[in-house]
Amino acid sequence: MTPGAFDITGRLALVTGSSRGLGYALATGLAQSGARVVVHGRDAEAVAKAADGIGDATGTVPATTTFDVTDADAAAEGIAALVAEHGVPDILVNNAGIQRRAPFNDFDPADWDAIVTTNLSSVFYVSRQVTRRMAERGSGKVINIGSVQSMLARQTIAPYSATKGGVVMLTKGMAADLARFNIQVNAISPGYFATEMNRALVEDEAFNTWVINRTPAQRWGKFEELIGTLIYLASDASTFVSGQNIFVDGGMTSVV
Repeated sequence: MTPGAFDITGRLALVTGSSRGLGYALATGLAQSGARVVVHGRDAEAVAKAADGIGDATGTVPATTTFDVTDADAAAEGIAALVAEHGVPDILVNNAGIQRRAPFNDFDPADWDAIVTTNLSSVFYVSRQVTRRMAERGSGKVINIGSVQSMLARQTIAPYSATKGGVVMLTKGMAADLARFNIQVNAISPGYFATEMNRALVEDEAFNTWVINRTPAQRWGKFEELIGTLIYLASDASTFVSGQNIFVDGGMTSVV
């Protein structure tokens, strides 16, 4: 193993839901490591703004794509258009996700459907389109974004936990089917990071204290602390690693 095994220069990377938050940070990290990034989202204006921001940080404005990951037909059309213009992605990061909060007995079925479709079904819809083409080529990297809620529950977010647990098991199932094609499929499960999706929690003094006390590292995670794991899983350094879920959580899932 040489340092060059971690080199992803020139590789095409699609990051879903990368116009803001965690996805934006992951796309920026890939771009800073030399990948040709495709920024994705449903809002064309937000996607263009994100691409410009990554361009300012890296010196190269990434490509963009806009399609609805929660619609199987839209995902098929979006991936086909992307491939026609840029080629088959070498790296796919399934990051798109939403959150809804309510006590279990009060949870709105429409919110359940939205969470399941966005957080879990989208991984299937997008991955199926990309990995079919990766299989024809004989190589590829898929990185699914899970969560500490993949294995830890918390009040008011049972559906979110269910979808993130599903993402991890889908990762394993994909690995079982796709490893023969030299496609590695793994998951990264972040702990508590100060994202847009949980801004209210960061600003909640009681919850902020709980996170700090519950995390052995005694703090929230920083976006840049996810990039090393991402690059490892996206590079040739992990060609015999598949079906794994790596927690980047400051030790939270290791303690009671």
